[in-house]
Amino acid sequence: MWDLYVLNIGAIFTFMVTMFVIAQIKKDNSIVDIGWGLGFVIIAFVSYFSTDGPHTLRQSIILTLVSLWGIRLFLHLLIRSIGRGEDFRYANFRKQWGKNATVIAFFRVFMMQGAIMLLLAYPIVLVNVAESAEMDVFAVVGMIVWVIGFLFQSIGDYQLERFKKQKKHKEEILKSGLWRYSRHPNYFGEAAMWWGLFLIVLGVQNGWTAFFSAAFINLLLLKVSGVPFLDKRYAGNTDYQVYKQETNLFIPWFPKKLNL
Repeated sequence: MWDLYVLNIGAIFTFMVTMFVIAQIKKDNSIVDIGWGLGFVIIAFVSYFSTDGPHTLRQSIILTLVSLWGIRLFLHLLIRSIGRGEDFRYANFRKQWGKNATVIAFFRVFMMQGAIMLLLAYPIVLVNVAESAEMDVFAVVGMIVWVIGFLFQSIGDYQLERFKKQKKHKEEILKSGLWRYSRHPNYFGEAAMWWGLFLIVLGVQNGWTAFFSAAFINLLLLKVSGVPFLDKRYAGNTDYQVYKQETNLFIPWFPKKLNL
């Protein structure tokens, strides 16, 4: 397994360095987000095609699902980035880091994201090297959970982009569609997909150890890189504060009725 990880480390290092160079040319470090999904596709392909065949159904399913998710996310973020410039989060980092912004960004943005990718990709690597049992009920449930997550993320992203083109003013909040039931349906969808992958991988030798990967992405989305940034951005928005009280943070559920 470690030999396969060495191959993936080399592939992801090369990929992230390439992304870093492009970012410096464009003066836009937020392109690192565009490469997030694509990085996992690279890991999935390296892991799948670097192991001896014939490949199991479980391995092929993981390759297919990771590729669908990663390529869709890559294209979505690429199209969304056209003409937008650097994301406000990375623009703020650039100001904070001053004259050392380039060096700090290399390590704290690009190399760190590459390291997180390799850590999270553990189940993708594991499924390609561990002994695998026949497909079981956990794998079937995992695929169902993954599909639900994929739909939440892709539909949520579509609804958000359509809303941004139609909204009347900058501070208007999306409260319809999936966003009526969760303040972050796209993040919920990403988390659900990782839990789905965990369930699919559960049937391989030591598959239970992949639990930390899904738990870690949940932690990142809820506490580090996802939800906190958006909640902080709309901290002064009165409409958002009402929406915040009415609507579940993450897991979709029917909105609360407030007596205002």
